[in-house]
Formats: sequence, C-alpha cells, structure tokens
Amino acid sequence: MKVKKQVFKFLAKVNKAILPSYSKKQLDLAKATKLQIAIIGWRWFITRNALG
Repeated sequence: MKVKKQVFKFLAKVNKAILPSYSKKQLDLAKATKLQIAIIGWRWFITRNALG
C-alpha cells in the first residue's frame, strides 16, 4: 500500500506542474467544458488518493 500512495503523491506533483488550476481562475462549473470537468475530476481523484 505504501508504494501505491507514493505513486499518487508523484502524480499529484505532476498534475500541479502541468495541469491548470481552475480554482485559482475561479472557473464557473456551469460554464465549464467537458474537458475542464474531466481535468477537475482527474485532479480530485489523484489528490484524494495521495492524501488518503
């Protein structure tokens, strides 16, 4: 299990470096495109697993 958590922590760092942060841009979720929603979901999934 420890290796799994390390992988997710690494992915979280990669996400932070590469993917845009929509919370800082104050993106309105009602106006978000499907790609933006997918990126938000991916970042949430990785962060949840990295912390949990």
